Amino acid sequence: MLRAIAAVAAVLGLAAPFSTAALAQAYPSKALRFVVPFAPAGSTDIFARLIGERLAIALGQPVVIENRAGNGGNIGADAVAKSPPDGHTLLMATTGVMAINNALYKSMSFDAAKDLEPVIFVASITNALVVPADSELKSVGDLLSTAKAAPGKLSFASSGAGSSTHMSGELFKLMSGVDLLHVPYKGSGQAMPDVISGRVSMMFENMPGAVSYINAGKLRILAVTGPTRNAAMPQVPTVAEAGLVGFESIAGQGLFVPAGTPRDIVQKLNSEVNAIIKSPELTERWTQMGIDRVEQSPEQFASWLAKESDQWAVLIRTHGIKPE
Repeated sequence: MLRAIAAVAAVLGLAAPFSTAALAQAYPSKALRFVVPFAPAGSTDIFARLIGERLAIALGQPVVIENRAGNGGNIGADAVAKSPPDGHTLLMATTGVMAINNALYKSMSFDAAKDLEPVIFVASITNALVVPADSELKSVGDLLSTAKAAPGKLSFASSGAGSSTHMSGELFKLMSGVDLLHVPYKGSGQAMPDVISGRVSMMFENMPGAVSYINAGKLRILAVTGPTRNAAMPQVPTVAEAGLVGFESIAGQGLFVPAGTPRDIVQKLNSEVNAIIKSPELTERWTQMGIDRVEQSPEQFASWLAKESDQWAVLIRTHGIKPE
């Protein structure tokens, strides 16, 4: 009897890893759903489509992009957090959604750190401080002097409360002491026409979403928010160089799945997407869009997000920043 029990135990002990491996080998068994928690045409949407198109080829299954904008990205993220953890529903999200919103919003229907699992850090992005091409603001110095002379006159658009485009503006306000009106949208794609037309004074837009408008002469770039100048536009100063010493705001874009997704599937997705990002084609696209590729394991990505979350939470709570 004891031998029989031992034999059964041995079989059961082998069954778990075998079933996990078998699941990963069979993955994906149907179309993948890429949820973008912002409106089309913004940076997050651009990344999702670039990677989704190539991942469909690599995995042999269609990748469907689904834009679910609203509430600073929380609506789309919540939908993924509540999806089956089988690797077929993924979230392309920003630092704002994953490392800022928990501190910014009083009521959250999900916990980004517990209900969503990092897969891969897709890109590290600097933001571009842009104004309409015909704006009277020619530099950060012009912006500061105008804002100080007429508090509340200048406004800045964002892709939504809690986004890096919002928090860059808040950090700029706090460090410079100027009063700027925040105008949130449901995505950069919706904000950009109002910035170009001058209905809104400026925006701290993600570099990938701003580059084409800058090159087309529809926007003027005053500075970038990273610690160093951007390779795509090395002639443009950083905000720190332009006068706000110590200013730095970096946006992260990454891929996530519901918590509880089998580890082998997470690793498979990490490997496949990493190969896509490292391809010569996307390496060139990343350079053209002024972004940096980041090679990280899921664990390293999670650690980076935790640090970002702590840093922004201090800013939000210390200065009482609100979603609206």
